[in-house]
Amino acid sequence: MLETALTHEAPWPDADWDALATRAARAAIERTPHGELLTAAAAIELSFRLTSDAEVRTLNAQFRHKDKPTNVLSFPMIQPDLIETVAQNSDDGEVLLGDIVLAHGVCAAEAEERGIAVADHAAHLMVHGTLHLLGYDHMTDDEAEHMEAIEIDALAALGIADPYLLRED
Repeated sequence: MLETALTHEAPWPDADWDALATRAARAAIERTPHGELLTAAAAIELSFRLTSDAEVRTLNAQFRHKDKPTNVLSFPMIQPDLIETVAQNSDDGEVLLGDIVLAHGVCAAEAEERGIAVADHAAHLMVHGTLHLLGYDHMTDDEAEHMEAIEIDALAALGIADPYLLRED
């Protein structure tokens, strides 16, 4: 069972970000071999934080040694190869998969550059961040292609166009 928690603050506008985060995370997870987590007895928890570029810049500098804001950061709490084992053997019935943080200014600028709604781009970043929590990465071309294919499929299920096609225009 998937449970998401979301906090948002200015400059993010008021919207139903909670529902979007849940839908995005669900779409990402069900398109991976980890799809069984959605029906697991344990509560699989993800947290999302929608915040400012300044906060993301601080986190990026602290944890990645990059002193600049970025669109999304993911902080996994479990090694990907142990997720199912932990979910099956959770003592308290809860598994914290990790945290995902989005920077408003970067997200809004990228959405404007692509000519798409901020909510659609945020959904893409939520899917992307969720996949990182599950162990997906884009360090090599093969990894990037595989991760992008899952993102495209998940976003299509949410009614959102292929973001990589838009970027190539």
